[in-house]
Formats: sequence, structure tokens, C-alpha cells
Amino acid sequence: MNLTFSSEDNAFREEVRAFIGANLPAETRRKMEEGRALTKDEIVCWQRILNARGWAAPSWPKEAGGPGWTPVQRHIFLDELHQAPAPEPLSFNVAMIGPVLIAFGNDEQKARFLPRAANLDDWWAQGFSEPGAGSDLASLKTSAVRDGDGYIVNGQKMWQGMAHRADWMFTLVRTDPKAPKKQAGITFLLIDLKSTGVTIRPIITVDGRHEVNEVFLDNVRVPVSCRIGDENNGWTYAKFLLSNERTGIARIGMTKRLIARAKGFALQAAEPNRTRILERAAMLEAELKAVEITQLRLLASLKQGAPDPRSSILKLKGVELRQAAGELLLKAAGPAAYAFAYEDEDEAPFDIASNFFTLRGASIYGGANEVQKNILAASLLGL
Repeated sequence: MNLTFSSEDNAFREEVRAFIGANLPAETRRKMEEGRALTKDEIVCWQRILNARGWAAPSWPKEAGGPGWTPVQRHIFLDELHQAPAPEPLSFNVAMIGPVLIAFGNDEQKARFLPRAANLDDWWAQGFSEPGAGSDLASLKTSAVRDGDGYIVNGQKMWQGMAHRADWMFTLVRTDPKAPKKQAGITFLLIDLKSTGVTIRPIITVDGRHEVNEVFLDNVRVPVSCRIGDENNGWTYAKFLLSNERTGIARIGMTKRLIARAKGFALQAAEPNRTRILERAAMLEAELKAVEITQLRLLASLKQGAPDPRSSILKLKGVELRQAAGELLLKAAGPAAYAFAYEDEDEAPFDIASNFFTLRGASIYGGANEVQKNILAASLLGL
């Protein structure tokens, strides 16, 4: 594989960098630089700016409303967003449900949902985990019983990121409780969160933030037209979605940004701390380059509609390095890692220290590390 970027790729990078510089709202940039949470309006505004340029869904083909970029262009685009720093397009919309609709949705579903997902007219949430069915997702118990032209759904979902902001939720439900394997009998549904019987309750995490939620489904009626693909084949679609999530979850550009901030603090530090921080940063950068190359190779070989177990490598190593970079930044910042005042009293803390603690969860979401190791052992090593 050629590990150098072509002149066309370098020109594309400059184009992306110039666009971000000219169009990213100043307040959004300031919040991103300070590591603060954005409001829903700020996220929607930026995604619509990208969508007007045709860049809101970087992984989508042109016929689905995307830019039709190469894997290298997608990598460059996200790398520039992360390092600007600027918000990336909402992953629930463009990196999760979007690719599933493109690969498995019918024409009516694509026409109905894809344009609205790209423009963030609809905010999507992921409804997978349940009490007792997190890493072991196939043990889910939320039921969907066929009733004429719809399903009656009952159950509870946990840890739904940003569900309090969302309009729709893509979810897995059990439609055949007597299936011979627990992975069978699962169906993939799209649920309007304004439906009667949907209740969303906040979960406040240890850092004081409200990002995740419980979603209760009590006799919620879902039309059959909101089912993706065939009944009882939802596990296939979920594996495809999770493969996409794990490919992007490495967040290489974000890790670069964390390391760069740590190096900035190091330059203000006295010896020997300065040298120690810079040496550790250099080690992380070397490992990160290896992950970046691996991601480019994997993206170039991914086949639409087919999950790739090698994405688990990116999930494992990418998260490990992002956590290590967050820890390095925490150490380099010292007391500056903690914010003691906020412009808005209702704003939850999201400083360097809060980011460090939030990153602990990255080992779990998208599939726990232990699960990723089992996938690699079974699919690649034949164990």
C-alpha cells in the first residue's frame, strides 16, 4: 500500500481546511477548543452548513446523497474536522442508520429518511443496550408482537446517547422468542420517539453530564413500514452497523488533538516534567500512526453490506490510544485540567478532567473490549 498522500489528496485536504476555516461559527470553534459541550442548535447548524456543501454524510455514495468520496478522502475529511477542531457529522445519523438504510432499506425508506438524516431534520438515537443485555446484546428482551400492519413493542433500553435530543430511534427487538439461537428472532425497527407509550428518562453520569438515557417502551405501535429488511434478520443488520461504528470509533484525529494539547502544556512545564510528557507524546504518536495506516487499509477493503471483524482491531487499539492521550493531557495540564467556573450555571462540567473520565466508557460502548477480543479470536484466528 502506498503510504504517501497524492497531490490530489493534499489539495483536497487544503480545500477541507479552508472550508472549515471560513464556515465554522466562531462560538462553536471556541467551545470545541475549550472541550465544552455544544448545544443541539449548534450541532444542527454546523451539520446543515456541511450538508449545503454536500459534505454531511462523508461515507455515503452520491446516489444516496453523499459526496462519493474515496476512503482516503473520508479519512482526510474527518482528520481535518477533529484537528480544527470542528464537530463531525452526527454519527447516529450518517455513520450508523444511514449506511444501514443504504445497504438494507427499501426505496421508500431511503427516500423518506436519508435526506432528513443528512440535514439533521431528524436526530437519531441508538436503541440497542438493555438491562442485562449490554455487551451480550443478543440477550435482549424487548419484545415486538405483530399486530396487523404493525408491531406492539414493550421493553426498556439503556444508555441511549442523546435520546433526549432525538426524534427517532433505531432499535433491536425480539420477534421470535422461540428461535433456536438467541441471535435469531431479532428484528431491526425504526421508532418515532414521539409515539404514544415512549418515555425517556435521563441518566446523569459521574461527571455531572446528561448525555445518556433510559427509554421505556409501553405498548408502542410501530408500522411494519418502519422495519428494516426481513423479520427475524435484525442481527445481520446490527452486525453491519456495529462494524461501521467500530471502524469510526478509533477517532484518530481526536487523539491527535489530545496529544497536541498535551504537548502545548508541556512546553510551559519545567524539567523534568517537560521531557517526560514530550517523550510519552512521541511514543503515542508512533502508535497512532500505525493505527491510522491500519484504518486506511481496512477502509479501502470494506465491502458494502458485509461486516468486517477486523474493525474490532481499530476499536480496541484506537480507544486504548485515545484513553492514553486523555491521561497524558490530564497530567500535562495539572490544575488547569479542572474548570471552576462556567458561563452558564446549568452547563455540566466538560473540562479536561471530565473528558478523561468520559473516555473510560469508550472501552464499553460500541462493544466492550472483551467482546472485540472474542470476535478477533473466533473470526481471524479460528480459536
